Amino acid sequence: MAPWARLRGENGASSHVPMPGSRPARRPLVLGLAGLLLAVVLVGCSAVAAGLNSYQSPDGRYAFLYPTGWTRVQVSGGPQVVFHDLINSDETLSLVVADVNPNNDLENLGSAVAVGEKLRRVVIAPEGSGREAELVQAREREQGGHTFYDLEYAVHLADRERHELATVVVDRGRLYTFAASANAVRWPRVKDLFEQVIGSFGLQI
Repeated sequence: MAPWARLRGENGASSHVPMPGSRPARRPLVLGLAGLLLAVVLVGCSAVAAGLNSYQSPDGRYAFLYPTGWTRVQVSGGPQVVFHDLINSDETLSLVVADVNPNNDLENLGSAVAVGEKLRRVVIAPEGSGREAELVQAREREQGGHTFYDLEYAVHLADRERHELATVVVDRGRLYTFAASANAVRWPRVKDLFEQVIGSFGLQI
């Protein structure tokens, strides 16, 4: 959406300066601005409705976006939050929150590669799980005053291949791991969307 400042001078109205005593032609200008504003609002709203919805935790500590058409499911003893696609139910979005030393930050746990490899061994493909996983990419970024590690995995199961994106951040003694997963056949179609979703995770307070 264009900044409000750009609306000035972009409505196509004439720059004619009225002569003294004449009545300025305000109606076309007002109608032009109103039409432009309405078009921008409708396009913006339809884009959000067609792509992503927002979720915020009840305590207000974190928020993220999830794909429209996905639904939240309750998982006992598992991730704190889980969403999945109603049509392709094996496409999932999950958030795991774990306690860590409150004096540690993410860098204390290791580099992006080190944390990514530990997550691969302990969570994604632990010994005896029947899964194998490869850390494809690990990078560090700063957002909202916090350090995030963005990770990508290729996961090999006995009967299929999957891809997973995850982001990891530490805040006040809590380790947040937010991940999105899909099968390899669908991956080319959902990768860009999943990158938006993973990148949307943020700490609020």
